[in-house]
Amino acid sequence: MTKVPSGRSGKFSGIFTRIEPKAARMAHYIIAQINIDDRETYANYEEGFMEIFAKYDGSLLAVDEDPRLLEGSWPYTRTVLISFPGEAQALDWYQSDEYQALARYRFASSSANISIIKGLELME
Repeated sequence: MTKVPSGRSGKFSGIFTRIEPKAARMAHYIIAQINIDDRETYANYEEGFMEIFAKYDGSLLAVDEDPRLLEGSWPYTRTVLISFPGEAQALDWYQSDEYQALARYRFASSSANISIIKGLELME
């Protein structure tokens, strides 16, 4: 809050305040729909995942191999939902050399649809 001169004198002089707008931030989410073909090779990916992921300020929100289907079809063996404070952090993680080196196990053992989506704008 910032005091704003009221231009008045007397007992209410200087009491008006302006509320500064808070900074907006927008979370970004990575959604992965994965079909795992080779669980043994994929296990190498799982083994190294959290150590790398922990460095990038993300949150692993869900990993589900049996989601409850409400509509349509869901032919994936695993669905993953990850949150990051912003797009930059999400891309820093995904494009990092160490993650890409680990991801070679995922590439060799599964096929996936992976996307990044913008969350709703949040006010701090």
